[in-house]
Amino acid sequence: MAFTAKDVQALRERTSCGMMDCKKALTEANGDMEKAAEILREKGLAMQDKKAGRIAAEGVVLATVDEATKIGVVIEVNSETDFVAKNEKFMEFVKGCAKTVAANKPSTVEELLPMKMVGSDSTVEDELRDKILTIGENMKIRRFTFAEGPLTTYVHGGGRIGVMVTFDSDVADKDGFEAYAKDVAMQIAAINPSYVDEASVPAEVVAHEKEILKAQIANDPKLSSKPAQIIEKMVEGRIGKYFKENCLVDQPFVKNGDITVGQYTNDVAKELGGSIKITGFVRFEKGEGLEKREDNFADEVASMIK
Repeated sequence: MAFTAKDVQALRERTSCGMMDCKKALTEANGDMEKAAEILREKGLAMQDKKAGRIAAEGVVLATVDEATKIGVVIEVNSETDFVAKNEKFMEFVKGCAKTVAANKPSTVEELLPMKMVGSDSTVEDELRDKILTIGENMKIRRFTFAEGPLTTYVHGGGRIGVMVTFDSDVADKDGFEAYAKDVAMQIAAINPSYVDEASVPAEVVAHEKEILKAQIANDPKLSSKPAQIIEKMVEGRIGKYFKENCLVDQPFVKNGDITVGQYTNDVAKELGGSIKITGFVRFEKGEGLEKREDNFADEVASMIK
């Protein structure tokens, strides 16, 4: 499978490795992007596969709790330029979409579009077309999710990141819970964990990470000759680091690095006289995973391919 300058560029942004290392990995992987990323990790060149690189998609992410339904909604609506995202009519449309999601609970964007928008006589699709014609840019509702029960929402960077966290708690109505919940949401926005806790990490993910760690050790001359049982203990120790980096409750709390988010949660629960469990979270980052705009860096990489 052949690969191009854009492939080298994408792999570099995804793994933060050097261009030549990325080129060699793609060559070894016969152009397979996923395999190349894994090769870089096995060689210890990529600390962790970064699935989202530089992005150019604009728009906004809104995370809000609808006052009428008490349902939390996180929604991303994209536009061509950042200027449009600051347009008052555009933001009114996004808020209207969120209210419509809360009121009707659609499962997909396709289900949302023909629904009558809350506060309007038109459908969401008609309102979208009107905004495209009025503002003069292409727009699209990319994704959304919603939840009920004890929860909080948080928007960071003027709509660059939106977070919603759900809880199981008997003290959610007490003073102090809201401040705690916002702290957890801000942690998620800043650190971007992948899972709530170790139990929520799929077994296949853990097994795959262990194989990566074994390959890293095998590629390290100082470690590869150690007995199998010692290598196994090293792998177990390093997988613990993976959990600490990727599981929310195991991460150091950003406001107090001496405790974890899990410990902070237990402390607040004790202080409020009840129980708190983080049951899930959603983090949308504007444009993540979307194709980015072209830039001159591709030309630089192309010269290396040749």
